[in-house]
Amino acid sequence: MGSMESTSSGRTVAARDRDSEGRARNARPRDGLGRPLPYGAPGVARQPEGVVRRPEESVAEAQRLLDEGKPFHAHEVFEDAWKSGPQEERELWRGLAQLAVGLTHAARGNVTGGARLLLRGAGAAQGWAAQGGFRPHGIDLAGVIVWARELAAEVEGGAVVNAGARAPRLR
Repeated sequence: MGSMESTSSGRTVAARDRDSEGRARNARPRDGLGRPLPYGAPGVARQPEGVVRRPEESVAEAQRLLDEGKPFHAHEVFEDAWKSGPQEERELWRGLAQLAVGLTHAARGNVTGGARLLLRGAGAAQGWAAQGGFRPHGIDLAGVIVWARELAAEVEGGAVVNAGARAPRLR
């Protein structure tokens, strides 16, 4: 059985945060790179989940977040597009989400995870493009793939990554 000790915010250690439908969901505030902060600390507003946007809106919102140095939040936008979009685009959006998470890990200093996710996302995007999708929704997919591979090599070489300064240009 879990401990029932209280935390500084008055929560019990065994208690779990739940959303309005009862699903487990961490309610701790997060920083710009998605790292959990202590309860009560000021954090960056989270992206709402399950938002259905037009693809062009998803790209614009993700680019805004990437430019602000919030790749974790951009990944959530891509994930919504992945889950709500047409089946034939799922691999595209999944790859873009992986690229954003790769940038997140790289900016957090996680060399292995950052490089792997950047390369995995580039591979997914390239696989999708190989089926004839070269500029989906105005995205410069070839440029994004090159960006991801170059950044992965830099991360593996020990580069310190500033997420906002190294954000990809999606269009």
